[in-house]
Amino acid sequence: MQKEELLHLHMLMVQIKKYYESVSGNTVPTEEYDALSISPIHIHKNKNVHRVAVLTLGSEIVTQMKATMPVSGAALNEAHADAVPAEH
Repeated sequence: MQKEELLHLHMLMVQIKKYYESVSGNTVPTEEYDALSISPIHIHKNKNVHRVAVLTLGSEIVTQMKATMPVSGAALNEAHADAVPAEH
């Protein structure tokens, strides 16, 4: 993956975090990500640092989603099997 693509993915992950927090009302704890002291606008930073940031942020988002999910994934899939997905 090129550095520019990685920067775009980093920005997307930050937006996903913000969207999830606004929709769910839950705050995603990002201690590990924050400890990296990097954001998508730090374009001068090394590509590897951005890669680690994307993976760390993604992991923290998924951990929070799993912790607050009211039902198991299988039950959720069955409950919404006939639902039509909607874009926001």
